[in-house]
Amino acid sequence: MSKKKHPTTTIIVVAAVLLVAALFYFAKRQANSEINADTKNMVLFYSLSCPHCQNVEDYIASNGVKEKYDFAQLEISQNQKNSDALVKKARACGLDTQGLGVPFLWTGEKCLMGDTDIIEFFKK
Repeated sequence: MSKKKHPTTTIIVVAAVLLVAALFYFAKRQANSEINADTKNMVLFYSLSCPHCQNVEDYIASNGVKEKYDFAQLEISQNQKNSDALVKKARACGLDTQGLGVPFLWTGEKCLMGDTDIIEFFKK
């Protein structure tokens, strides 16, 4: 006697496998982003809910900035390690860490905060 497999069971198994694979992918991607904060000379810190960050991202996308500059982009509002990296870079510039905001660019030598200063830097 053969058992019939229900299509629902197959769909659930496939969905579970895809979910686990997606979780591993995003965990690895996040780990790579954290590593980039220390290995790249330039790091752009941003938040997903920040309109000024979106201004910078729009400028980067529409002006080929990634072709001219090699830099990491780290989201800070949902990742404590990235937020800690931002504080570390700000301290390296002698900035008061209580008033930090994003977008924040570590150039490898100096810190820039705010969309206007960062866009002006990328225009060079």
